[in-house]
Amino acid sequence: MKRIYLDHNATTPLHPEVLEAMTPYLTNRFGNGSSIHAYGREARNAIDTAREQVADLIGAKSPSEIVFTSSGTEADNHAIKGLAELQRSRNAGHHIITSSVEHHAVLHTCQHLEKHGFDVTYVPVDRYGRIHIDALREAISEATILISIMHANNETGTVQPIAEVAEIAAAHDIPLHTDAVQSVGKLPLDVQELGISLLSLSGHKLYGPKGIGVLYIRRGTRLENLMHGGSHERNRRAGSENVPAIVGLGAAAQIAKTDRESNVEHLNRLTQKLRDGLHESLDGLYENGHPQHCLPGTLNISFEFVEGESLILRLDMEGICVSTGSACTSGSMEPSHVLAALGIQPQLAQGTVRFSLGRDNTEAEIDEVTDKVPKIIEQMRGMSPEYKRKRKSSKPT
Repeated sequence: MKRIYLDHNATTPLHPEVLEAMTPYLTNRFGNGSSIHAYGREARNAIDTAREQVADLIGAKSPSEIVFTSSGTEADNHAIKGLAELQRSRNAGHHIITSSVEHHAVLHTCQHLEKHGFDVTYVPVDRYGRIHIDALREAISEATILISIMHANNETGTVQPIAEVAEIAAAHDIPLHTDAVQSVGKLPLDVQELGISLLSLSGHKLYGPKGIGVLYIRRGTRLENLMHGGSHERNRRAGSENVPAIVGLGAAAQIAKTDRESNVEHLNRLTQKLRDGLHESLDGLYENGHPQHCLPGTLNISFEFVEGESLILRLDMEGICVSTGSACTSGSMEPSHVLAALGIQPQLAQGTVRFSLGRDNTEAEIDEVTDKVPKIIEQMRGMSPEYKRKRKSSKPT
């Protein structure tokens, strides 16, 4: 059975050119980048090239501002914990501002710091998932040492007003960290132009390999190290560099910059086709996420009288791969914290599916999805007592 993959916000397939770039470093170019002989120098040159490619994608002033990590999660942890611990050692403050819809890599890190004496403000969002800017301004105090606001949400696709957030942070001389794991490669992003101090990204979200991420650290921004045990990454992250994955991320970054505009056009066209097809065939569905400020390719929908996990399993049996939201919370029975922050009722939130499209999806695939999904929804609703009661009460007497 041919499968249709619509879960690209969870992970993306490896781009063929990325695999081609990585292959020599998985075989005969196996050197350690810290060795000074020929094999080591070859690996070091490859790492330096990848650092330049990533810096170019996000507009970093210097490749030296790029620190390779094992994941976006590690990058988030390093940014938040590293800055918090340094500021505490300087008695500079103990207050962090973030949002209520952040990825758990940020939320759980902030919750950890709360257990160790830090104060955290979780800025609320509107019904589309955009933060209340006035609430952000009001939360700032003399003790504030960091603002961490994601660029785009992994579940709903809503894009935050990061330029405005950056202006506020700069006006108060507060470092700004943004989790840009979902947006890098999909949206234009220039860390110099925005004035971002710290940025996290992940390789497997932009057709690169898993097990590799980046923390951008703006020149002059100081952090305590998260990892210890060596002088790698200019003494900022101990551990031998994962050369094949770094090379792959560099290649993916270069491709993302070259292909971004054409990919965005493709994704927007397919997403609108999917949206139109579902709305034409079904009622009782509600889109979550901002209608204008949204990631290309992301469509998060709550279906009335349907249980999301069951719907996903039914779709999987038909060869359609989607998710309920963040892959990092798969298996949890708790409603999405993101949808809860938007004010969506738990019962409706439990019927939510995230469609996240990618570069290789086709119009024919979307046609198949818009044909199969409504039929499955209607079958599932036919077994719902609540749906039957609603249908009965809506009939004219």
